[in-house]
Amino acid sequence: MNKKLFRTPDLSAPRYRPKVFSLLNSQTVDEFRNKYARHSDIEDETFKAIIRLFNETLWKEVIDNRDGVELPDSLGYLFIGTCPAPKSRTNVDYAASKEHGVLVRIKNWETDNRLGKIMYSNYHTKYQFANRELWGFTAVRQFKRAVAASYPDNWMRYVVLGDTLRVNDLFKKYTKEEYKKKITQISLKDYNEFELE
Repeated sequence: MNKKLFRTPDLSAPRYRPKVFSLLNSQTVDEFRNKYARHSDIEDETFKAIIRLFNETLWKEVIDNRDGVELPDSLGYLFIGTCPAPKSRTNVDYAASKEHGVLVRIKNWETDNRLGKIMYSNYHTKYQFANRELWGFTAVRQFKRAVAASYPDNWMRYVVLGDTLRVNDLFKKYTKEEYKKKITQISLKDYNEFELE
């Protein structure tokens, strides 16, 4: 068997760090105070704590519910999807590779070689807002780590996506099924088996 040697990365080498912008800043708090005058006495740290608590509650619900969570103000839909592992790229276990000196790959044996991904979609018709195609979602580190910790135990619970199935196709299928249910309910609502007209 051909083992590929692993070169330990130089941890003291220079790194590129992109500039990060946060919406939780003093300008956002000031805009909130101007818009809602009755909350003008709220402190910056209290405002940020409320936002963080709401976000944490939201991503915990995404992990606990198979169908995910609908975001407020019709911003979209957030859920966890089960995907097959990519065939072209390998997942490297860097800690084990550094320890053994050879390249060690993660095979995801506990999840039957499936990966859990945090999915965001605003495809559904009720999420029609300006420039929705440009919107994206990037999970915070705590959310990613919580999904990574809980996914191996509950991986069969989540929505399964195939190699060729897109997230939009799931919404199309769901919409068609809901439409059929409504049509069936409407047509059977006034049905009376004893009226032969």
